[in-house]
Amino acid sequence: MKAALCVEPGRLEIVERDPPTRPGSGEARIAVSHVGICGTDYHIFEGKHPFLEYPRVMGHEISATVIEAGEGVDLKVGTKVIVNPYIACGTCIACRKEKPNCCTNIRVLGVHIDGAMCEEITVPATNLYPADDLSPEAAATVEFLAIGAHAVRRSMAPAGSRALVIGAGPIGLGTAIFARIAGHEVTLLDTSPERLSMASDRLGFTSGLIADERLEDAVSELTKGDGFDVVYDATGYRASMERAFRFVAHGGSLVLVSVVKEDITFSDPEFHKREMMLIGSRNATRVDFDHVRQSIAEGLVPIEQLITHRTILANLAEDLPRWAREKSGLIKALIKIG
Repeated sequence: MKAALCVEPGRLEIVERDPPTRPGSGEARIAVSHVGICGTDYHIFEGKHPFLEYPRVMGHEISATVIEAGEGVDLKVGTKVIVNPYIACGTCIACRKEKPNCCTNIRVLGVHIDGAMCEEITVPATNLYPADDLSPEAAATVEFLAIGAHAVRRSMAPAGSRALVIGAGPIGLGTAIFARIAGHEVTLLDTSPERLSMASDRLGFTSGLIADERLEDAVSELTKGDGFDVVYDATGYRASMERAFRFVAHGGSLVLVSVVKEDITFSDPEFHKREMMLIGSRNATRVDFDHVRQSIAEGLVPIEQLITHRTILANLAEDLPRWAREKSGLIKALIKIG
């Protein structure tokens, strides 16, 4: 079968590989239909991912069709599925608490093990969710949108909350969409006027702030000095995450959707006087995948406005490196595999 193999940083090749072995008990073999390109994939290609061994087949935003089911699997051949790429051990403390998204032994497709930028893969059947009536393209967006849906659920912020989403990349936009679905009044913050303009023109987010030297004054003016009830940081930058504490209202919450390798610091007196909550949000669970699928089916997610770039597997070795360099106009790129 054909696969896109990142041989080493900066080197992506379309190669021939053996197809996966027949599925064992509890597994299913799937034919990959579409794969979304994530920021993680660009980082892997660029050699910026800290926990990765090369060579690696990337890809964890997946729609597919079941082509063979192992013993004990009740998914029928031909079932169109969404793939949850977070393979959990099922026995650690997180799994026992029904939080497989933060399993202590987690393996993520396309990161810790080979992913889906290829024609077929075999995965645990428990990681496959029926796509129902979603198109294959829409089904391939569910995973990245579930990251934002999970963050919004983690916030516990009620409808009517004023929300600030920092970072207007795909994860930030997904978070903003699901904050809007939850009834939050959403403001986006980014360093790029172009990204904020795209969020307005394509997705309808008309409240936006530029991260500049006047930002604190702009936040105070917009919120009448109160700050935001909930702030989501989806930037992956330490300075942004540390600055985000300043924008949280007394009694509010800060949700760190992104992650960095470094330590982050904050003022404990400011943190305590606000009695604010600091919340980590990692990956997503079945509840979030189901919420995203239902929201797309109900027309609440503008899928066609999120998908800005398309390619096929045969052209990926040329297209992915170019998109890694040229981000203008890019929200989500999809690869058609099958």
